[in-house]
Amino acid sequence: MAIIKSRRSLKGVHVPHHKNTEHCESVLFRDVGEVVIPMQQHMGAPCQPTVKAGDLVKLGDKIGDSQEFFSAPIHASCSGTVVRVEDFWTVTGAQTKAVVIKNDGEYTVSELVKKPFISDKEDFIHAVRESGLVGLGGAGFPVHVKLAYKNPERIDTLVINAAECEPYITADFRECMENTDAVLAGIRAVKKYLNIKSVYFGIEANKPEALKLLDEKTESDPDFHVVQLKQLYPQGAEKSIIYAAAGIVVKDGKLPADCGVIVMNVSSVGFIGNYLETGMPLVSKRITVDGDCVNRPQNLVVPIGTPIRCVLEYCDGDLGCKKLLMGGPMMGTPVNSVDTPVIKNNNAILAFSHNDILGKQTTACIRCGKCVSVCPMNLMPTMLEKAYDRKDAEALNALHINLCINCGCCSYTCPAKRQLAQKNQLAKTFARKSAVKS
Repeated sequence: MAIIKSRRSLKGVHVPHHKNTEHCESVLFRDVGEVVIPMQQHMGAPCQPTVKAGDLVKLGDKIGDSQEFFSAPIHASCSGTVVRVEDFWTVTGAQTKAVVIKNDGEYTVSELVKKPFISDKEDFIHAVRESGLVGLGGAGFPVHVKLAYKNPERIDTLVINAAECEPYITADFRECMENTDAVLAGIRAVKKYLNIKSVYFGIEANKPEALKLLDEKTESDPDFHVVQLKQLYPQGAEKSIIYAAAGIVVKDGKLPADCGVIVMNVSSVGFIGNYLETGMPLVSKRITVDGDCVNRPQNLVVPIGTPIRCVLEYCDGDLGCKKLLMGGPMMGTPVNSVDTPVIKNNNAILAFSHNDILGKQTTACIRCGKCVSVCPMNLMPTMLEKAYDRKDAEALNALHINLCINCGCCSYTCPAKRQLAQKNQLAKTFARKSAVKS
């Protein structure tokens, strides 16, 4: 089928693309002496270590797990010796445990790594859980939970998120170009075992090579639709891409599954395709390394748990950079130490010589309405800011603070340089805690 040019889109902003590494083929990087693997790398319950200091592990061995359904196991990303199990603070401020493995450099594959046997939906979902897969494009939602939805007969549409609308990041683009067959194999497995009819690839217009390649690979299958999206941030947000790619509106208070659709990141389905063929769990991650403090920007495939220090040194980056991010400049997480390890849902390391937040002169709101005009969730950021400042949980809930997706469009477009997006995140936490107290 021909590429579909979508004219639909929720609101957003036009941001510089800076896709400096789009033509940089991924490089396998394994030169790391120790990996630090946190037991909290996803939404939901953290894992408990299943190994102790002195244990020998091999690549793909399970080293952390949980009895909770809303969780995903964690595996050794190298072979070697567990040197310690220590307390660890994540970049989001949560306390967990971390398994530190001294890498023997051999990457000996565990005997337990075997191609999974799958005969039905239950086998498939179990295999996805055992693989340790979490969403590789965002918050790290355990994928087996997403696939085990209620009322499966209502789901008929799968949207593949390959928008990659954040500046700098090109990891998903490289997935499309370098791992195409596995991406399609993963999609067909999801389609088969979950009995899904239609598949929509959502890809921004600034990735013509990916659009063309996927269109050529799927042209004989009428169930696949390659959709060229407008270049608009945050086109990759869940509700945005569902609407832009498939024309489905997910209304307030509804989940995508309630509307007959699920969304998966292109790297997630690519991993499923590889896992079903090899049985190797999620032990490595493709990341884009870029920013003005990086002299050799590129895409790397690194073992999970690799310290950022090792990544920056390999890419000739400045370890004393002023601003370090895991993820993109719009929704990425600030990092305060180069010893922080790469985790499952980390798709970029960006290092900059300046901090564009500190030092900005904030002025009074001029009531221009720009923040309202660009919010993809149709919120009123200035009203939310005022409600939070006066600690009015009732007003925050009335203004639907829970719908904020932390895209940052409001702060980006604000001429008064008000930290609206940051206030929204504080407001969400405040409103949630207030609801618990009451």
